[in-house]
Amino acid sequence: MQVQGKKPYNEINITPLVDLTFVLLIIFILLTTAAVQGIKVDLPSASASQVLDQPKSRVIAVANDGTVSIDAVPVSMAELEQELRVSIASTPDLPVILRGDRAVQYDQIMQVLDVCSKVGVASLGMASTRPPGGGA
Repeated sequence: MQVQGKKPYNEINITPLVDLTFVLLIIFILLTTAAVQGIKVDLPSASASQVLDQPKSRVIAVANDGTVSIDAVPVSMAELEQELRVSIASTPDLPVILRGDRAVQYDQIMQVLDVCSKVGVASLGMASTRPPGGGA
């Protein structure tokens, strides 16, 4: 038995629910950005600090005039060998990249490759560029 004048609802007004959702979303965004910043702490100092940022590779460049450099520092062949020995002793699988000018003498490149072989470089790459318009 139905009461006169009252009809059953066949639709729901969701506007207040959408407003509530947006308010909760904004609160969530504000709280997460505040939590990411963290708490400022005064870090203690250690007596011996170890460098954690070791170079991931060594780059040997041979210029057109025959100048050899390792990581942009000009070196002689003896200095190159010493630098590579120290690097390989600390990181045995350290990759070495050889960049040679296109006009450099083949003999100079062979001397650098010989030094790399002598010190035991496990991973040696030779850098080159792609020609313009060369495919993938």
